[in-house]
Amino acid sequence: MNFFKLKEHDTTVSKEFYAGFTTFLTMMYIVPVNGFILADAGLPIDAVITATALITILATLFSALWSNTPIAMSVGMGLNAYFSYGLVLGMKIPWETALGIVFLSGILFVILSLTNFRVWIMTSIPMSLRRAISAGIGSFIAFIGLKQMGMIVSNDATLVGLGDFSNSNVLLGVLGLILAFSFYAYRLKGAFILSIAITSCTAWFFGLGELPSSIISMPASISPIFLQLDILSAISLSLLPVIITFLITDMFDTLGTLTGVGTRANLFQANNKDDKSLQKTLEADAIATVGGSLLGVSTTTAFIESAAGVEEGGRTGLTAVFTASLFVMTLFMLPLFKSIPSNAIYPVLVVVGVLMFTELGKINFEDSDLATSAGAFLIVILMPLTFSITNGIAAGFLVYTIIKIAKKEFADLNIGILVITFISALAFIVH
Repeated sequence: MNFFKLKEHDTTVSKEFYAGFTTFLTMMYIVPVNGFILADAGLPIDAVITATALITILATLFSALWSNTPIAMSVGMGLNAYFSYGLVLGMKIPWETALGIVFLSGILFVILSLTNFRVWIMTSIPMSLRRAISAGIGSFIAFIGLKQMGMIVSNDATLVGLGDFSNSNVLLGVLGLILAFSFYAYRLKGAFILSIAITSCTAWFFGLGELPSSIISMPASISPIFLQLDILSAISLSLLPVIITFLITDMFDTLGTLTGVGTRANLFQANNKDDKSLQKTLEADAIATVGGSLLGVSTTTAFIESAAGVEEGGRTGLTAVFTASLFVMTLFMLPLFKSIPSNAIYPVLVVVGVLMFTELGKINFEDSDLATSAGAFLIVILMPLTFSITNGIAAGFLVYTIIKIAKKEFADLNIGILVITFISALAFIVH
């Protein structure tokens, strides 16, 4: 155990195991949830569930051994929803091409993670706009969750309206939502997987879903999605804004997660360019995204649920090794995962969306100038309204830059802002 330097980090094997088990409980939900989300894009759910478990195991293990940090990794919430509902269903992009987009964004992330690009990004883009992106993605996936549950429906007069709450499946979703919010509010370990389990049992009891024929089985083959990405089709000027969206969203998500988790455990020094553990974790994140696209899943990223393990004393990569090992069990739980009713799954999207949306509260709109306020507003409002993270980011940065130019506040416009603004303009010009 000298490899993990347990004594230097004032921890023990038993403490690391308990921390790893805690992280596993809090993020186990991602395997069935991601299966349902990507299945909506046409990917076979059996293969996706296996691939999700595999990339979680491999990415978390790689990060543990490469960076020696207690950071677990899996398919990121938000970008997986954008992958299915924004790109495949919204833009009618084949899922193979969408995987190619994920691959290219991952390659760019790998290249840039080997440089001081992370520092440049952190200093180039105003914190308020970064927080608005997180809040916008939160509103986007919450909107998707509510729509998939039938709590909101299309309406010819008002575009959207309230769903039919006399419908048993809608009421099942309401139950799942109440349970997920309640368990999370009480800080129960495994709040999401517990809400899914109780909602599923309720559905099976009342005949709203079919009981699993068995609990365990051998893992399904990933051959239908393995190496099926279409990189050549993704290399297109019209898709460049989408590739950049995946890149910067993954960057912000990872940096935000590592900053939050690191602050609690004094793991990372965000402003220290020579912090090897942060740099190596970013590299592991980027490589995991590339690997995930090859396996057939959307962007892989560091999970904020790692904070649960850190709170329990996890300080080294041994925590992540235990987490990865426990995820091996999920490879054999396919029949159970497939039998989960969809309205036991989608409430999790809403709760995760709400948690991401709270970033908006950290923006001081009273002290912000018009450019920041307008940019943040458009980012947040247009992501759900246009079903596109790309459109939200593009509109926000364009308005921010235009107002800054109009007010002749050129000092606030650096190369980073101008590059993203130019790419944002492509999102509206090139189709």
